[in-house]
Amino acid sequence: MSRVQRGLPVRSATDRRQPQKSDLRRGAILESLDHHLRESGFDGLNIADVAKRAGVTRSAFYFYFENKAAAVAALLEPMYDDGFMASDILTSTTEPPHWRIRAMLETLLDTVEHHRYLLQAMLEARATSSAIRQVWDDARETFIPVVAAMITAERDSGRAPDGPPAEVIAGMLLEFNDRLLERYTLLERHTIGGTLSREQLLDGAETLWLGTIYGRVDLAGQDRIPGEQKRATS
Repeated sequence: MSRVQRGLPVRSATDRRQPQKSDLRRGAILESLDHHLRESGFDGLNIADVAKRAGVTRSAFYFYFENKAAAVAALLEPMYDDGFMASDILTSTTEPPHWRIRAMLETLLDTVEHHRYLLQAMLEARATSSAIRQVWDDARETFIPVVAAMITAERDSGRAPDGPPAEVIAGMLLEFNDRLLERYTLLERHTIGGTLSREQLLDGAETLWLGTIYGRVDLAGQDRIPGEQKRATS
């Protein structure tokens, strides 16, 4: 389900203007920004160069975006749909827990692979821009109620044990996912996490999610966890 279908904004909170379909200049700026990010990364971005390639003035750039960090955040908007896809996979409780968690994590890492240069730019922008940090945090917070509702449903059905408030667990797990995405985004640079492979990261993340929600990690290959098996045979 897309952001539009969910009634959520499709533009960055740091974008100064309301969306207008006919606004070709904004699109040209973002296309130019995308080109320069691929060529030079965030640190090498020059607003004058971005504006020149887009065929607009520097003042036009700042009419749409507060700064280059805000423009990068706008480029990331299509990735939100990938996030909602991962969320839908996780909360589809008709599938076994280990499958849902693994598929959710695979989807997130696939998103990184498709948009690595953009995420690298976003991480660089986040380090220096409070506005971008807020956008990043707000995006994560959007998913907390969804994950918390899934945890609550699993507890109510007996598939997961009771524990701390579901909202707390959901928030901590999503914070972990943030770290996982950051680690995988920067994996090629070997700046974070050493030389762990994709499969090693996925195995570790799956173990953490399963253990945190279900209190056990040996669920692979099982269609039901013990509580469900007991009810099915009673």
